[in-house]
Amino acid sequence: MTRIESLLLQFIQTRQHTQDICNPLELEDYVVQPIEDVSPPKWHLGHTTWFFEEFILKKHLTNYTLFSDDFSFVFNSYYETVGKRVIRSNRGNLSRPSVQKIYEYRDYVTNALKEVIAKNNSLELENLLEIGIHHEKQHQELLITDIKFILGNNPLLPAYNNTIKEHSPETHMHEWITIEEGVYEIGHHTDEFCYDNELGRHKIYLQPYQIANKLVTNKEYIAFIENGGYTNHNYWHAEGWDWVKNNNITSPLYWHNIDGKWHYYTLNGLQEIDLNAPVTHISYFEAFAYAQFKKLRLPTEFEWEIAQNKFSWGDRWEWTESAYLPYPGYAKADGALGEYNGKFMVNQKVLRGGSIATPTQHTRPTYRNFFQTNLRWQYTGLRLAK
Repeated sequence: MTRIESLLLQFIQTRQHTQDICNPLELEDYVVQPIEDVSPPKWHLGHTTWFFEEFILKKHLTNYTLFSDDFSFVFNSYYETVGKRVIRSNRGNLSRPSVQKIYEYRDYVTNALKEVIAKNNSLELENLLEIGIHHEKQHQELLITDIKFILGNNPLLPAYNNTIKEHSPETHMHEWITIEEGVYEIGHHTDEFCYDNELGRHKIYLQPYQIANKLVTNKEYIAFIENGGYTNHNYWHAEGWDWVKNNNITSPLYWHNIDGKWHYYTLNGLQEIDLNAPVTHISYFEAFAYAQFKKLRLPTEFEWEIAQNKFSWGDRWEWTESAYLPYPGYAKADGALGEYNGKFMVNQKVLRGGSIATPTQHTRPTYRNFFQTNLRWQYTGLRLAK
């Protein structure tokens, strides 16, 4: 199978999987936006489609006709180079275009992509198609976590479906993995796909350290809560302590104390907490505070990358102590795609690994996820170091 044939197959499978994620939804679920960080499912469906239209079809398919002249304004996310757009907080006000119209848009663009691929086999097209596939995979994870936030903030706490297992305990014994001091190489170095923020492989020096072979569990985190974790300012950064007080934070997102027992909302509905499963839906502030409580620390992203082949990972995005910064020699791409990663390299922390919502073939040891320190609607957890 040639590379373009493989990419075409991945493209078709990716487009279908996005729609499969939305199949359990009721029509009313598609338009809800409880907070600015959470986008309505219908917007994700349209935005991932617009991405292919804007960056491939308009340039590579002769006489291509836009599905709608308004859709670039509606479904552009943050690409200043492309033009004006609906501001993020207003995505939930888009009762029109209808869900049906957006699915028609998806079919229109998917069929046009198949046509352009049949006529054009350039390396540029292949690379753009690969980026588009992985861009849609990113939004598949966001779809799952946004859907969970939408339903998890519905007073009825309705179930999404029972096909995603969110809370699987790690059954191995806790151990500390020792890494010797030395000079190590960091960054992507194979021919497989990666994002530009992983490039610029470079050497770093690490002091000797130890890193846990297991994530922190719900049982361990409950001990933090019961020992005054959310009421003792000594564990928190000043900004984190303000966040706790101003938002009345007393537990991870989706947790409910019912008759003295901890429960959490899951995609299967409200359940009693599995004490042995890894804690999730915590902010960087909470991860840092827990480490302080244990008189330990979070690993840097470099420590995580060097040690990752010695432990299992992929169920939780793991907060690190590293600021999201460019690697040596980093240069943004020209044009709109240069806005993909570089413009966000400020005031964010790096997360490593992946989560139960991350699509297959979309994570690797060098993947650098990043979020602001207060956010916790993703499947975020922590691993300790010392």
